[in-house]
Amino acid sequence: MELENIVANTVYLKAREGGTDSNKGKSKKWKKILQFPHISQCVDLNPLIDMRYSYIIDQQPIGRLLFLQFCEEERQEFHRYNVFLNSIEKYEIESDENRLELAKILYDRFIRREAVEAVDVLNEDMIVRCRHQLDSANRELFTDCSTAVKSYLAGHPFSLFESSMYFHRFLQWKWLERQPVTYKTFRMYRVLGKGGFGEVCACQVRATGKMYACKKLEKKRIKKRKGEAMVLIEKQILQKINSKFVVSLAYAYETKDALCLVLTIMNGGDLKFHIYNMGSEPGFDIPRARFYAAEVLCGLEHLHVQGIVYRDCKPENILLDDAGHVRISDLGLAMEIPEGESVKGRVGTVGYMAPEVIDNEKYSYSTDWFSFGCLVFEMIEGQAPFRARKEKVKREVVDRRVKFEDEKYSHKFTEEAKSLCKQLLMKSCKTRLGCHCGRYGAREVKQQDFFKTINWKRLEAGVEDPPFKPDPHAVYAKDVLDIEQFSTVKGVNLDATDDTFYTKFNTGSVSIPWQYEMIETGCYKELNVFGPNKSRSPDLILDLTPEPEKTGCFPFSRRKTQSARSKPVPIMDSCFLNKQNKITDEIQS
Repeated sequence: MELENIVANTVYLKAREGGTDSNKGKSKKWKKILQFPHISQCVDLNPLIDMRYSYIIDQQPIGRLLFLQFCEEERQEFHRYNVFLNSIEKYEIESDENRLELAKILYDRFIRREAVEAVDVLNEDMIVRCRHQLDSANRELFTDCSTAVKSYLAGHPFSLFESSMYFHRFLQWKWLERQPVTYKTFRMYRVLGKGGFGEVCACQVRATGKMYACKKLEKKRIKKRKGEAMVLIEKQILQKINSKFVVSLAYAYETKDALCLVLTIMNGGDLKFHIYNMGSEPGFDIPRARFYAAEVLCGLEHLHVQGIVYRDCKPENILLDDAGHVRISDLGLAMEIPEGESVKGRVGTVGYMAPEVIDNEKYSYSTDWFSFGCLVFEMIEGQAPFRARKEKVKREVVDRRVKFEDEKYSHKFTEEAKSLCKQLLMKSCKTRLGCHCGRYGAREVKQQDFFKTINWKRLEAGVEDPPFKPDPHAVYAKDVLDIEQFSTVKGVNLDATDDTFYTKFNTGSVSIPWQYEMIETGCYKELNVFGPNKSRSPDLILDLTPEPEKTGCFPFSRRKTQSARSKPVPIMDSCFLNKQNKITDEIQS
């Protein structure tokens, strides 16, 4: 039995480390899997893509890289604007003590009219305002300048990019991104835990070697519990959120027996494990609790701004990654709330639900702030505020404590920590911290003295060092045999009426995580190659004629044929061709 666990962990750790060969976990056929189609096969994607600069450059990681490459290699006069924007991004996350010096350097380099690299699309008012506010060195000093530069790049420069080979390469990447996803896309490893509808196991993308967690939702179990709506809501919310502080959905696909959500893998275990099992006594010191609380706060903020209430904030749902950063996980109880509306529902975990949830009253985001207060309290005290660990007590007793009893604070709390928890754990949502600004309650919480040492810009950029880094050679999960197995679901049959639901679920890759995967695993760098002297490679030549079939003396011999995706096909959209030719002439002139 112990041997089975050792073998499972060894194989899993080997996969995490990238295997034994130079491919770093990639399949030997990874280049074939990610082979670009001929550009003529990608033209149909044009009307399906949001063609605004704000989407392709600001939101699509590969689109941004290709635009930067276009400006640097083809249109040098636009390159300095991108250098300016990159410099502003670095300025905004610079530490407070270095920001004034950097502000003066950026002003002299880019803003002054006489500067060699002057950004000449700024009006006089912006320049004067920057000069007068230079000594303040606030993070928003260059925001107006940055907006003006992006507005300029979104015009003529972006229209030139749209007809360049770099944009056509972007279309090829989008074609790959939209390819069907099946169980063959992944290798499966050990079980990490279990959810409400099935197991969660580690998996690896064959083409890239990237590790993920695969949450399997058994079809029969979903149908038996009538959980279709709940599963679809979780999937849609995960797909909508793109945050460093919430687990990301990378793929959604189906097998014969299960629906699968492929999510960010968090190898460091959950906060509950670290609170109770990783120190001489339960709980964290104040700096460590503050860091985790700040990152969870950012995650809640990103959910709330999107109109999503989490409803299950507790230590076991907050997971650590390899570097020691935390993310919110398990959005099974999350719900979207239209602007200005509220919801009802007695859902959550006993001891973490707010009084208004226990009383089945209407609420919006207030319940998350109460649960967040419970989380902060437990991280510091090493015990939940209304229930001792492993205390055997009825649900009604815990609910009564939540509604009527005050939490008790020990010497572990500083005055700032005590003040924060007291305000978050107010019984009435009318007086509770974070409940007075609707979707933007996080702004109020961030201003508390407990968080005064947090540099929010640096934290949100992921450049602050975590207080603890998990051991890369450890598996922070229960032994394989200790994870309780699901029983077989009986008396449920799947039929054609379920197919509509499965089709809504089975959407394949999620754009932004997929593109980051290509970049982080080195696939983008290795595959993003053009022809000699910055010319189009054969797969990017629009009017390339198909290779004629080779005939020989031996008609029955096995010949190497051109793959279907690399063959050029007729381009029916004459407007597309005319636009390419017109702008190509403009670029060359």
